[in-house]
Amino acid sequence: MDLVDAQVDDTHGQPCFRITLTGPRANALTPALIDQLSQAFDTLEALRLPRAVLCGGRNFSSGGDVAGFHQAARQGQARDYADHLVPGLQRLVLRMLSMPIILVTAARGAVTGGAAGFLFAADRAVVAPDTFVQPYYSTVGFAPDGGWTAVLPERIGAGRATRWLLSDSRMTATDLLDTGLACAVDTAPEKTAAALLADLDVDSALSIKRLIWDDVRLRQVGDRLDAETACFRHLIGLPETHGKMARFLERRGRE
Repeated sequence: MDLVDAQVDDTHGQPCFRITLTGPRANALTPALIDQLSQAFDTLEALRLPRAVLCGGRNFSSGGDVAGFHQAARQGQARDYADHLVPGLQRLVLRMLSMPIILVTAARGAVTGGAAGFLFAADRAVVAPDTFVQPYYSTVGFAPDGGWTAVLPERIGAGRATRWLLSDSRMTATDLLDTGLACAVDTAPEKTAAALLADLDVDSALSIKRLIWDDVRLRQVGDRLDAETACFRHLIGLPETHGKMARFLERRGRE
């Protein structure tokens, strides 16, 4: 099954690589989707295009597949399942920060759990009015992944990131704009993202990116992403986490 579509778009006069998540169930993060997204990044880097847009469908991504984790947990394989998913997600987040490419995330609807890393690690983000971001970690008992503790504090500060995670609250499109996690709110985020990239002075933008995400900062973020992975792997194996997943899925089934 094709879960990721990747193609070159020159609608706005400048070649731009457009990556679209096309998976079912709101692009839930599965090992297969992560693998295909990594392959799309390989193609992007091989083409040496300096502009890229990452987008999804009606819902950008609901994050980790809780049903998949719960099924694996019932079979005693929750940590094995995590090992096939979380490290790949973490590598993609770090790759977004380090690639010599200006990447804009264009999002609609839900951006939850680890999928928020694709917004945090983007050079810019454009969101639709219905977009919201929510951690859900305390609800399902997972540890943060996707850069919630590794990248988000770099974006909005450690204090604000901590409060958000502990409250498990939802940020709306307006909130994302106010905190600087989004640069624009638009009913056509994909089109606006491509237009922003077309107007960009790429050489200047890439120099800014290299100076901000230098080797020292990237190593620090990489270490924190590794710490997220280790903590995620620990918590996913606990009986308490299995119980929280079951209750979460039961509530979702009644909605």
